[in-house]
Amino acid sequence: MIKACLFDLDGVIVDTAKYHYKAWKKMANSLGFDFSEKENEQLKGVSRMDSINLILGWGGITLSEADKAKWASQKNDWYLEYLQKMDKSEILPGALELVQELKEKGYRVALGSSSKNAVLALSKVGMLHYFEAIIDGTKTTRSKPDPQVFEMGAAALDCKPSECIVFEDAESGVEAAIAGGFYAVGMGSPDNLGKAHLVLSSLEGVSIDDILVKITIS
Repeated sequence: MIKACLFDLDGVIVDTAKYHYKAWKKMANSLGFDFSEKENEQLKGVSRMDSINLILGWGGITLSEADKAKWASQKNDWYLEYLQKMDKSEILPGALELVQELKEKGYRVALGSSSKNAVLALSKVGMLHYFEAIIDGTKTTRSKPDPQVFEMGAAALDCKPSECIVFEDAESGVEAAIAGGFYAVGMGSPDNLGKAHLVLSSLEGVSIDDILVKITIS
């Protein structure tokens, strides 16, 4: 029996991934190289320091750990500047309605994100109060596809993984959910989220009852 839903932030509740891309791109350009949107897809669900290692690898750049930390901090400052301008228009179609429905029907709701700025983003779009627990990059020690973030979320809600549905837009996030024994709903394309129990292109017009039926059928 499903008792709870755990949501990733970027690409599921809001589209802050575009701000990460802009900030990382600004960093790369400052270091004398560039990277593509296709390469950026590999950063979804990945921690800040793991992301900077990937990006530097694409640019053939070697930095000391101290310099990496400096650039990661600078990138985050740029990202926060973008976040400060967010409002309710940034909520992805159907996300607010689904979360509201879940609360009305008595389901537990938590956030499971690698972002270290999840509270700020949710506050800016007016959705912070819907989440009983927020497990983000300030609380975890391991990145997806390790299931730690979702395991912590389930524990905070006093639920078993088998009683939870995870909503994720990243392949690493779907893999984390499945590795942890959760049901996984992928948000995006079946091409890279095919391991999920269900893949949706959008949450618009989607109800929890629809999801439960489709997961059971699959």
